[in-house]
Amino acid sequence: MDARDKQVLRSHRLELGAEVLVEGLVLQYLYQEGVLTENHVQEIKAQATGLRKTMLLLDILPSRGPKAFDAFLDSLQEFPWVREKLEKAREEAVVELPAGWKRPRERRDPEHVMSARSRLFLLL
Repeated sequence: MDARDKQVLRSHRLELGAEVLVEGLVLQYLYQEGVLTENHVQEIKAQATGLRKTMLLLDILPSRGPKAFDAFLDSLQEFPWVREKLEKAREEAVVELPAGWKRPRERRDPEHVMSARSRLFLLL
């Protein structure tokens, strides 16, 4: 799962816990698509509350490959408003860079390089 999708899941974690019941179609769809293993499904089902089940799923999803987020969105057939909210958040998400990293600046050629290129062009 890419960083943007992880960020979306993390920033909507509490909302997802309150609005999504994972035990029905969500788990079965993710298992069918190979996102979850049988052990994952059993571990999630063993949780005492719906909130704990959803939180465990959200803990597992980021490590389940590049297609996990899209499969999760597809699994939300019973929760179209949640799917729409996550899709919108995904479009708007700006991935934060790790501490110490800087965004690349726009490349600009120094003035002397530009003038040399211009002179070269004039000579041709």
